[in-house]
Amino acid sequence: MALITTIDIGQAFGDVDIFRNISVAIQSDSKIALVGPNGIGKTSLLMLLAGLRQPTSGKVQITPQARIGYLRQEAMQAFSERDNTVYEEMMSAFAGLQAQEARLRELEELMAQGDMSDAVMDEYGTIQEQFEQADGYDYEYRIKQVLQGLGFDSTLYTTPLRQLSGGQQTRALLARLLLEKPDLLILDEPTNHLDAEALQWLEQLLRNWDGALLIVSHDRYFLDKVVNTVWEMSRIEMVAFRGNYSAYLKQRQERLVRHQKIFEEEKARLEAEMDYIRTNISNRNPEQAQGRLKRVTRDLIAIEEFGMMRFRDKNWSEMGLGRQRSMSVEEAGRAIRALKEPDSELPKLNMHLKSSHKSESLVLRTTELQIGYPDRLLFTTDEIDLHRLEVAALIGSNGAGKTTFLRTIMKQIEPLTGSVTSGSKVQIGYFAQAHESLNPENTVLEELLRHKELPMTDARKHLAQFLFRKDTVFKQISMLSGGERGRLALAILALEGANFLLLDEPTNHLDIPAQEVLQEVLESFEGTILLVSHDRYLVDRLATQIWNLEDGHLTVFEGDYAAFLESRTLEAKLTR
Repeated sequence: MALITTIDIGQAFGDVDIFRNISVAIQSDSKIALVGPNGIGKTSLLMLLAGLRQPTSGKVQITPQARIGYLRQEAMQAFSERDNTVYEEMMSAFAGLQAQEARLRELEELMAQGDMSDAVMDEYGTIQEQFEQADGYDYEYRIKQVLQGLGFDSTLYTTPLRQLSGGQQTRALLARLLLEKPDLLILDEPTNHLDAEALQWLEQLLRNWDGALLIVSHDRYFLDKVVNTVWEMSRIEMVAFRGNYSAYLKQRQERLVRHQKIFEEEKARLEAEMDYIRTNISNRNPEQAQGRLKRVTRDLIAIEEFGMMRFRDKNWSEMGLGRQRSMSVEEAGRAIRALKEPDSELPKLNMHLKSSHKSESLVLRTTELQIGYPDRLLFTTDEIDLHRLEVAALIGSNGAGKTTFLRTIMKQIEPLTGSVTSGSKVQIGYFAQAHESLNPENTVLEELLRHKELPMTDARKHLAQFLFRKDTVFKQISMLSGGERGRLALAILALEGANFLLLDEPTNHLDIPAQEVLQEVLESFEGTILLVSHDRYLVDRLATQIWNLEDGHLTVFEGDYAAFLESRTLEAKLTR
């Protein structure tokens, strides 16, 4: 059964179309990932599907009585006028059960007083059956289970919601939605603010979720574990792919190859039509040439509206475009030349990371190391060697000392005891999580030139590869978004020629297309990498060893992330 169906919906702000022609259906057992570049309108679409906004065109049909839960990226609005504590907010998800429970107590009191009438007994039996079917005796246990799963210590249960941090409020809203068990759960970046343990708990819960899911997330590993359908959103259509995120990547590449062939065929056909039109428009067959020009005009308008694939699959009568003014020969020729190849509607990162020279085999060695500050020991580690071409992923909870370790390698902080030494011919390139090395007073162009002297033309060409084009190179760094700062930091890193990369959360704030490009670049990097990242998909694809920081000690696991998790699962079973 379809919970929601949309018919050619679109959203515009003023005269600008954000997206259009979106026709989808969400079935009661769907588990869908919605993907697309930043700015394409994913959050706007979620709000339309949640019934919080109306589309500017088309229609959204929601099945009557369908219960929809929506987790927005920030929960501040949801809790802005609520005085509940965390636990009281969770209890509010069970208001109906609490009312039934109170009525059962009232009826039990009547029966204790001798009222065994049919009316009392029938009402008691009916309510008790409903209460048991809804697991009414377990709801307080479920509250504690969900709160603990999402990382809420019991000391926070009595904390007012308004006193929580933004991240804690988002987790509290997610907890309440999970307890409410809506027919459709819409989640906008649900993995933000979750540590690794909470992520694994949420993955397991959602894999077994009894209702429908629609998820927007930059966490590709999470999507791989949870969804069975991927919707790829563009400005003019939604394309559905069956399977998880990895299956989607394979199918998308196959589809792109088909699209390229169709694009070349259609463009060649249109160009051949234009050759005929130019030859005949003013001499031999002007009427036939005018007729063909009208058809070319019609086809170009349909391609602009629906895209090449949907144009190929539709009859003109199905497109509903009505009569159109015929283009001139010059206009049609320009429109054909301007046709964009598949997968090129939006600009993409075009980055490369090349080492200026190779290091020797040994890149990094630690000896009897203690990392931290004079008043606080963060962790210890035994001797570790990292060799050329290896990729080590440093994982651990927030605050465990991962960034401090990178800064120690960079000689910005001294170890408490022991030593960290770099091998011969090692040149380090550092990507800082907070991008603190960027001068907020500089423009994008000035900051790049501060790190590397280049001719102005070369500097602007380089920045264009990182999507800083035209006047955006003159934006002040203090005005950049997190994603823009990340792209600028990558642009600077790409100029350094380093052969040993220290990367601290390099995919933070990057949309999925940018994450994929960065992943491909790092996979082909002919150097050594020490990676700190919550992006488990990236870690799984890159890491040859896992440096696990836990309980104040760093240990090395030789193998990839999947093997590491398997070893942890086996270890947990053996110690039970």
